[in-house]
Amino acid sequence: MADEKPHCKVILSNKIADTLLSEIHSGLAPLPRKPLLVGFLSSTDPAARVYAEWTSKTATANGFAFQLRTVDREELEDALLTANTDDAVDGIIVYYPIFGNRQDQYLQQIVAVDKDVEGLSHQYIFNMYQNVRFLDPAMTKKSILPCTPLAVIKILEYLRIYNTILPYGNRLHGRTVTVINRSEVVGRPLAALLANDGACVYSVDIEDVQQFTRGEGLRKRRHEVVEKPGWTLENCLPISDVVISGVPGDKYKVPLNLLREGAVCINFSSERNFAPEVKEKASIYVPAIGKVTIVVLLRNLLRIVQNKIDAKAEADKSTPSEAAQTAA
Repeated sequence: MADEKPHCKVILSNKIADTLLSEIHSGLAPLPRKPLLVGFLSSTDPAARVYAEWTSKTATANGFAFQLRTVDREELEDALLTANTDDAVDGIIVYYPIFGNRQDQYLQQIVAVDKDVEGLSHQYIFNMYQNVRFLDPAMTKKSILPCTPLAVIKILEYLRIYNTILPYGNRLHGRTVTVINRSEVVGRPLAALLANDGACVYSVDIEDVQQFTRGEGLRKRRHEVVEKPGWTLENCLPISDVVISGVPGDKYKVPLNLLREGAVCINFSSERNFAPEVKEKASIYVPAIGKVTIVVLLRNLLRIVQNKIDAKAEADKSTPSEAAQTAA
């Protein structure tokens, strides 16, 4: 009898996105108006325009209002400051790269925190790396996370890589993950988020490998990072339950011979980092995550709107008592 070939389950991102959209639709139902997301396009990168078009299509199809504003990059700063103070604008997204240097980082910081659907403001980035998950002491308002790393988290939750029997915040305990890419936009934040949830994460860049964990035994609140001198993919891949790759080059491919049998493989690059033969070794393969990323963006916008509504309700409750005290 011929040997049976292993079966790999290929999961497309639209299937995962649909599960998140049902949650979003429930949140939109009680709102008095459609939340308005404004996108600013100042980039000449074709991928940025494609992303803008995807955002527009997904937003309008799912109960949100969307405006794309094409602005000369030298005028973008003023345009963002104007949108910050416009009460009609609920969320802002900027399609990067624009200048391709530190000026882009500056632009990220001038977007109002309460309109930053991408989670790139200093407060959100600080909270993410420090594993601070809420914006208020009562822990009722969740912090906003960067869209692409959060999309990968949602995919792992959908695939049940997260163990829901374990306490919230420790549901990746015992999992070993390799993330190939350490960009400040996706790779490093993703490694931090996974480690903060309890995983042992090997972050692989061109020059080196770093290990992100919350320590052994009594686990720390936030992750710590240690260098792994001399380590390469040859050390990381054979021991990893999950391999996540986002190398932008079209020639790069994850070495399949190093993959652990039955590994879960996720590609977040615009290029295919895994050869088609990955299906002969992986148990689950997610070839792209773009649709999930856009839905997570809308989810962030909805959370921002709900936070504002809750804050106004709290302010309205406190106003009568303050007035009474003044009168007394």
